Amino acid sequence: MTRSLKPPRRGKRHGSPRPGLSSGFRHLLHNTLSPQLQVDRMRWLDLILRSVRLLFEMLSCLIFGIMYYGNPHSPLPPITNLILLESATALATKIRTRKLTSEEVVKSFIARIKEINPVLNCVVDNRFEEALEDARAADKLIRSGTVDEKKLAETKPFLGVPFSTKDCFAVKGLHQTAGLWIRRNMIAEEDADVVRLMRMAGAIPLCVTNVSELCMWWESANKIFGRTNNPYCTCRIVGGSSGGEACLQSACGAPFGIGSDIGGSIRMPSFFNGIFGHKPTYGIVSNLGQEPVATGEAKEFLVTGPICKYTQDLLPMLRVLAASNAHLLKLSKKVDVRNLRYFYVEDDGGSPLVTPIHSELRAAQRKVVLHLEKAYGIKAKKISLTKLKAALPIYFAKLASVEGAHTFCEELALKKGSVNIWIEAVKWCVRLSRHTLPGILLGLMEKLFTHGKNSESYPKLLTMCADLRSEIKELLGEDGVLLFPSHPTTAPYHSQPIFRAFNFTYTAIINVLLFPSTQCPLGLGTNGLPLGIQVVANHHHDHLCLTVAGELEKAFGGWVCPSEVP
Repeated sequence: MTRSLKPPRRGKRHGSPRPGLSSGFRHLLHNTLSPQLQVDRMRWLDLILRSVRLLFEMLSCLIFGIMYYGNPHSPLPPITNLILLESATALATKIRTRKLTSEEVVKSFIARIKEINPVLNCVVDNRFEEALEDARAADKLIRSGTVDEKKLAETKPFLGVPFSTKDCFAVKGLHQTAGLWIRRNMIAEEDADVVRLMRMAGAIPLCVTNVSELCMWWESANKIFGRTNNPYCTCRIVGGSSGGEACLQSACGAPFGIGSDIGGSIRMPSFFNGIFGHKPTYGIVSNLGQEPVATGEAKEFLVTGPICKYTQDLLPMLRVLAASNAHLLKLSKKVDVRNLRYFYVEDDGGSPLVTPIHSELRAAQRKVVLHLEKAYGIKAKKISLTKLKAALPIYFAKLASVEGAHTFCEELALKKGSVNIWIEAVKWCVRLSRHTLPGILLGLMEKLFTHGKNSESYPKLLTMCADLRSEIKELLGEDGVLLFPSHPTTAPYHSQPIFRAFNFTYTAIINVLLFPSTQCPLGLGTNGLPLGIQVVANHHHDHLCLTVAGELEKAFGGWVCPSEVP
């Protein structure tokens, strides 16, 4: 998601709010209007926005339904090497105990990437030869016997296991483009902090994966490498901005990987690709070495975390990434799911610009609630958080509160001036622009609807955010988790997010509330696409998210391989 997009600005004439803000509208009307006029105007505006959103939904379903009639899916090659189905933790154990060699494991994943990338387009640069050299070095260390197995498990828990990361993190010697055309020739000179930590843990960087332009959109497509396809249905999106990463994991191209998340960029792609993705508590994992650079309070909204197929890899990987901050998360504390309190929210209360939760996703959440009751006699409590209806303007207001942030158009120009977005819009119409349509539209929104801090709604939205955070914090306490929708629908068709631009709010609101959250797969829907749910816990209670994720994996099967397994 974008690091710099500012929310819409209100007009100055008679206090009429401009379109672009989706909910919490009673806070956006002038105090000069009578209470009844405010209510009436609120209702009409809500009705108009809801009608516009419904019209766009209908048009997009019709257009893309015709475009992709017959579901032209390109199936993935079958899994013929069972090493590809192992967890990173299991591979590390087998490498340490000499049941497998690191070289054998790395070669297996290189071969898999070469099979799937022509279909999925998820890997954008690699270090295959260097990775094989690293693997041989790991094997040599193990054979030497200079360090015993126990010591290796403690100091290098992922020795010899390959991993991947999205193309916004620096991996020495590989491209670091962040999906931006002007960065297409930029090569990282050193590793990002999280890549360095993974290397120290013995893991081997294998490749970098596709992202959206400047990591600002929830479909991974850009003008350098093109778009990435969903492994379950190649005419569907993989999400963004960690879409290439989640796609690679789901398609068995790597055992585990690293993503980043400022509005759902770990959790949405993990949801669309049917895997696990964890957004840690703010301030725990270093963001140094990724582009774009977050500044000010945005450093709290932007987090880095693990993406993988199996829950058993989440905790040990998070422990490595958190480094000296790991003790703050109580990761070693044992948790019994029977001793937790469970709450659930079915939707955001009906924001007019956000698609209603699909019936299959509602049913999947109800199955989780029913499982807790049948298996443990626990009755999850349904709650209503009324301020969630204002999630979209709250998120934009919090982004606007960031001091010293560059505008999106400045970020597009590498902070060396600013892109003339009007000219780029014209160039795009004749296929001459080096920017994507979502990038141009976001730049235009920034120019047209920039929401200044002097607006009457701005302090009210910040107060709403603080109040909502306090409300959830008090609710969850030390032993509570919140079951929360990951997204309103399963993976849309390619380019369809343009018609559903604000559906990312189900993940984005968690970023500005600063809570940890784990996306958990819940099987496949009738359309063959992954279902899922978020598990949210209190600040620094990531261990609760991970524990419940493990329970849901056991109960609902977790990741479902998109390839045939003979």
